[in-house]
Amino acid sequence: MKANNPLESVYFISLPENFKSENSEIQIDPTVQLPVQKKPEDGPGDFDPKEITTEQILAGILTVLAYDKKNQNLDYYRSILKKARPNIKAELCEAAILKTKNEDFDLAEEIFLALHGFDPEDEAIILNMALFLDQRAESYRKAGLYEDADAYDADAYSYYEQAMNAEPPLADAFFNAGFFFMKQHKFREAKDSFETYIALTCELSDEELGEAGCYKRERAQEVVNNIQRQNMDDIHFKDAYDFISHDQVEKGLEEIRIFLQSNQKVWNAWFMLGWGLRKLERFGDAKSAFLEALKYGADENADTFNELSLCYIEEGDFKEAENCLKKAFALEPESTKIISNLGYLALAQGKKQEARNYFTAVLEFDPKDQIAAAELLKLEKEN
Repeated sequence: MKANNPLESVYFISLPENFKSENSEIQIDPTVQLPVQKKPEDGPGDFDPKEITTEQILAGILTVLAYDKKNQNLDYYRSILKKARPNIKAELCEAAILKTKNEDFDLAEEIFLALHGFDPEDEAIILNMALFLDQRAESYRKAGLYEDADAYDADAYSYYEQAMNAEPPLADAFFNAGFFFMKQHKFREAKDSFETYIALTCELSDEELGEAGCYKRERAQEVVNNIQRQNMDDIHFKDAYDFISHDQVEKGLEEIRIFLQSNQKVWNAWFMLGWGLRKLERFGDAKSAFLEALKYGADENADTFNELSLCYIEEGDFKEAENCLKKAFALEPESTKIISNLGYLALAQGKKQEARNYFTAVLEFDPKDQIAAAELLKLEKEN
C-alpha cells in the first residue's frame, strides 16, 4: 500500500566515510545526510545501512525533489543526480509521458513532480506538468469523478499560468492553455490565449515554424475566427455556462436566452439552452433546443446527439434515442459517456444483459468509472 506521505519511505542518513558508490563520478559529502529510498520488501527494522545501493540513494533524492521543496540541500542532491544520470531529464520525461498514455496517473505525477523539483526553472517541464494535470482532470471527469476533476483542473491552471508568465514568452503555453479554456467554455480567455500565440509566432516564417508550428498557427486563427463569428466571448454566454455548470440553472437559462436574442444561429448557445432544460427535466423543451443546435451546425458534435438521446429515452422514443447514440458513437467511438448511455437505453427497454455488456465495456475502457460500476452492482443485486 502506498504511504500517504511519500517522504515516510525515505530515510536520511550520514554515510560512512569509506562508502563508495558504484558510480565513480559521484562525489559524496559525508557531512550532508542523504535520502535513501526504503526497499519495497523492507519491513519495520529491516533497514540495513551497510546494504545501501546507489539506486536507493538516487530514488530517495527523486522523492525529496518531488515532495520536499524546502529541503536546504536540494542543490547538492541535484548535483549528485546530474553526475550519476546526465540524461535524467530526458529519461524522466519519456517515462512520465508513457505512464500518462497508459493512464498510470499516480506514478506519472510522481515523475513529473520529481522533474519539476530537479529543474524548477525549465519552462517545458512546467508546461508538460500543466498538460498532464489537464489530461488527468479530463479522464476523471469522463469517469464521473467530478470533484477530483475540478481539483486537477485547478492545479493545471496554476501550471498553465506559470508557463504563460515565462520570460521570454513560451508560445506553446498559450496554444495549449487556449484549448484548456475552451473545454471549460471560457471562450474569452481562450480567444486571448490563441491571439497571443498568433502574435508570438506571426513574424516566424513557415520554415522556422515547421509543419507542426504552421498547423498550430492556422488552428489558433481558426478557433479565434469561430469564437468571434459566434460571439462566444460574450459575457452572457460565459455567465450562462458558469451558472448552469454550478447548478444555478434558472439564472443560466436567463443569460443564454439574452444571448440568443441577438445570436440566433449559434449552435453552442442552443446546446447550452438544451443542457440547462434537460437538467431541469424539461425534456420536450430540451429536445427542441438540441434540434435547433443540429440545424445550426452541431451535427459534428457528439455531445449534442448524446444529450438529445437522453430526451428521447425519457419520452419513450427508443428508436430515435438509438439513432442519436449511434451517431454520437460514430463521432466518438471511445467515449465512455456514450457507451454508458447505450447501457441506460438498454435498461429502459428491459434488455438487462445488453445493458450489462455496455457497462462492462465502459469499465474495460476506464476501470475508474463509478457510474458504470454502480449500474453493474445494481444489476447483480437484481439477479
